[in-house]
Amino acid sequence: TRPGSDNAPDFIKEWIDWGAGPRASQYLILGAKAKAALDGRPSPDISDIRDMALPVLRHRILPNFNAESEGVSPDDILMKLLDSIN
Repeated sequence: TRPGSDNAPDFIKEWIDWGAGPRASQYLILGAKAKAALDGRPSPDISDIRDMALPVLRHRILPNFNAESEGVSPDDILMKLLDSIN
């Protein structure tokens, strides 16, 4: 979600002013571990990461004017990002 990164997809560069920081990654991992534990599994898998992505990241990205004017929400951006990493 870092628009200044060379690896960022074009839609991230187009729609985000400020991306999620390092703590977002930490809490995404912690959330996935907690979800796996609650489901009775010893370790998380990719589905746990996907399930926790929106609650952990939606308030950590700042959409820019382009996104707002096109009606693109943080959830829309994150879902497109998740779909792009299949």
